Amino acid sequence: MVKVERSFPAPASLKEEAAKKNGNYSEKDVVERLKEDFHDKCYICELKELQDPQIEHLLPHKNGKYPERKFDWNNLFWVCGHCNSVKNQNKYDDGIIDCCQTDPESKIIFHCNQENIELISKVNPSDQETERTMMLIDEVFNLKNTGMRVEKSSMRFKSLQKEMNLLFDNLELLRNQPDSKLVKRKLKALLRRKSAFAAFKRTYVRDHISEYPALEEYLN
Repeated sequence: MVKVERSFPAPASLKEEAAKKNGNYSEKDVVERLKEDFHDKCYICELKELQDPQIEHLLPHKNGKYPERKFDWNNLFWVCGHCNSVKNQNKYDDGIIDCCQTDPESKIIFHCNQENIELISKVNPSDQETERTMMLIDEVFNLKNTGMRVEKSSMRFKSLQKEMNLLFDNLELLRNQPDSKLVKRKLKALLRRKSAFAAFKRTYVRDHISEYPALEEYLN
């Protein structure tokens, strides 16, 4: 999870649909804007080019119990079906980090290990939003309580490993060709927040910045 810049003003259809008895928060202008703002990337797991994109409410509207949340532009997020399903548990109802307001990298360290992911908090355990965010991301990659979740969690972890290996290959090229503008351009693209699994890649480079000082500017 990385910081996302939400565009304003809100899509026009949200106000129009909110005035209707059975309004729809997923009109074309909302879908197109969320897809663009979030770079067609799930804000939770960071998988890109989603085959099953959904619009998720950061704070649930509970089928109309909280109507003000349903059409609130600041409460709508681009998410994959797997993450939306995992997040749909009562323990997440009080909210996770709003990545459009807060930089998750300032609160969480994202590690990709050989067998799984590891998340480490940078803040006090009393920060319950951060604790819930880490719990959710951990479940997204590691929860295997049903056959389909085994498959979907495994697919995301394999995609993450593939992206990390691409990073490692280019870091090796940089060691061998430290003045290569082409290699630096590739690494700059890999470390952009809009890239797949950016938080994990950016954490790795940040942890090894003494080996790659030229990349520090790409982490801003």
